[in-house]
Amino acid sequence: MTASFDGLRFSHWKTAQREDGVVVLSLDRAEASVNAFSQDVLIELGELIERLAIDPPKGVVIASAKPSGFIAGADLKEFQEFDRRGTVNDAIRRGQATFQKLAELPCPTVAAIHGFCMGGGTEISLACRYRVASNDASTRIGLPETKLGIFPGWGGSARLPRLIGAPAAMDLMLTGRAVSASAARAMGLVDKVVDKAVLVDTAAALALRGSKRPLKQRLTGWATNTWPARKLLAPQMAKQVARKARKDQYPAPYALINTWERSGGKGIKGRLDAERRGVVKLAGTPTARNLIRIFFLTERLKALGGKDAGGTSAPAIQHVHVIGAGVMGGDIAAWSAYKGFTVTLQDREQRYIDPAMTRAQALFDKRVKDPAKRPAVAARLKADLSGEGVTSADLVIEAIIENPEAKRALYESIEPRLKPDALLTTNTSSIPLVELREHLQRPAQFAGLHYFNPVAQMPLVEIVQHDGLDPANVQRLAAFCKALDKFPVPVAGTPGFLVNRVLFPYMLEAATAYAEGIPGPVLDKAAVKFGMPMGPIELIDTVGLDVAAGVGKELAPFLGLQIPQALQAVEPDKRGKKDGQGLYKWEQTERGSKAVKPEVPKDYQAPADLEDRLILPLLNEAVACLHEGTVADADLLDAGVIFGTGFAPFRGGPIQHIRATGADVLVEKLKVLQARYGDRFAPRPGWDNPVLREPVA
Repeated sequence: MTASFDGLRFSHWKTAQREDGVVVLSLDRAEASVNAFSQDVLIELGELIERLAIDPPKGVVIASAKPSGFIAGADLKEFQEFDRRGTVNDAIRRGQATFQKLAELPCPTVAAIHGFCMGGGTEISLACRYRVASNDASTRIGLPETKLGIFPGWGGSARLPRLIGAPAAMDLMLTGRAVSASAARAMGLVDKVVDKAVLVDTAAALALRGSKRPLKQRLTGWATNTWPARKLLAPQMAKQVARKARKDQYPAPYALINTWERSGGKGIKGRLDAERRGVVKLAGTPTARNLIRIFFLTERLKALGGKDAGGTSAPAIQHVHVIGAGVMGGDIAAWSAYKGFTVTLQDREQRYIDPAMTRAQALFDKRVKDPAKRPAVAARLKADLSGEGVTSADLVIEAIIENPEAKRALYESIEPRLKPDALLTTNTSSIPLVELREHLQRPAQFAGLHYFNPVAQMPLVEIVQHDGLDPANVQRLAAFCKALDKFPVPVAGTPGFLVNRVLFPYMLEAATAYAEGIPGPVLDKAAVKFGMPMGPIELIDTVGLDVAAGVGKELAPFLGLQIPQALQAVEPDKRGKKDGQGLYKWEQTERGSKAVKPEVPKDYQAPADLEDRLILPLLNEAVACLHEGTVADADLLDAGVIFGTGFAPFRGGPIQHIRATGADVLVEKLKVLQARYGDRFAPRPGWDNPVLREPVA
């Protein structure tokens, strides 16, 4: 048989007829570097499948013609437009119908996967009879839709539980995590793992010869989707999800579990209908709209970094020299080495460097899965007591004590030794750069790189600017952050920059309320209920009372705030989590330190205005930052605060939350708090900004 596509014109798909009778359909989305499913792509695929169904070939292989990977998923910009038009149902129905036609072809079908295979990419592979994946390290397969506030809607949730068993399938979908080709093979998600060079050939051979799934996998797929299994497993899954996400804040995981529990035993048509109804309902929720918006914010932050760690024209950053081997400096050095940079680490004495090297090795042991590769990673980080690395470094990061005089003295000693094109940066968390750049010979090459603790987990780095900084060097630093897998946010060099400036009034108000006698657990519970990742009292202990006091010393005068006694007189051995004692007592567990929170009397009633009292200072300062130009625009502010503080992602960031709640409503609440508690709640300049009254997208 010779497949005939006469009369069909394709913009996105390439067709090839192999001598063995297998037809290869390769997606090469027009005018795009990455494959994603738009409605045009789906319509063309539907036409191709209809033609194949008329005169079936010996087999069909679905592949990607792009070297960047298989398929990244659905076109989210198009999805947003469907949401605005109220046509999400039609879009979901088309995707389901197209993939179902593929599944119903009377000939064998095989997905040939290389690189990323996400969302709709994984769903089309599930509609195929077999799946083959390349063994490249870049190959990752996943269904991340719950991270966007929905769940797989083009057949993923209907097919995956039957393929690999409900527990493994639901774990993949509920977490949104991606797995390697080998892990996918182990769970039965793919049938073969081969070199990329023979990927399509192997897929074609599999189509011709077939393959029988192991009996154990087939039994697991059947047994775990029976009515008794669903009734037993669904409550357990919901309980596990509840440990990490509240149903009223993140409804998607619960909706996925409920849909599977109610419909998992139906035929494919019934499962697809239930899936479509569930996804359409979720797509219209504020949570989904905000999480999709955050996805685009992350794409914008990644774009700030350009294509490589050298920026567009300046020499590439290859050697990083870190001065200060404390927790921040040592962890910055370790992470940089882990990400491929040559790093030298300097401090006053070797006894300060040694603990940092030990922590670094622990990081490498945890992150580098192949033990044989760990020595090479560890070799990139070198202890440098004498500071010889200064002369060859492309980037110097200063991470010493928060003392302007000490920092200026250090710069004076090392700047003459720097290479002509080297960048000098500081990890200060709050000191204005205008106080630090005095006497520098090359201020255009001086900036702030403000990391957040713990470095390995926090995704944000603030690039702190001043009016003498060369914009080209901002680009170089953004590219460096991108190479570290961090999101760069350029901010003004005023006290506290963005994140600490916005977070400090929130923490300070919590400390003030705590000093007034409101129990710490009550304060923490109110913040977590709002959507913060942890409560403010636990956060103060985690950051360290000494660090909070240091930031307060810089920020309180600037913001006109008073620091409560708890942050003024910090006892040396009671600084919080790191000492095992702070506002809370901390105990060691298998997973690390855990706060021991005192019992709150059952009859205790939290003040009715407690949430407003905690959250409104943060929103108030966010408005002031936007008004003063601390960041370029509202989107960057929301991104910085979300990724720097963990501010309730489902709310979309402070500015998005203000829009959703109503700026005028919040101003009135601030005035009520001002009358009740004092002028620290007075509305800051900027509440009349039209940006705050834009409709919520």
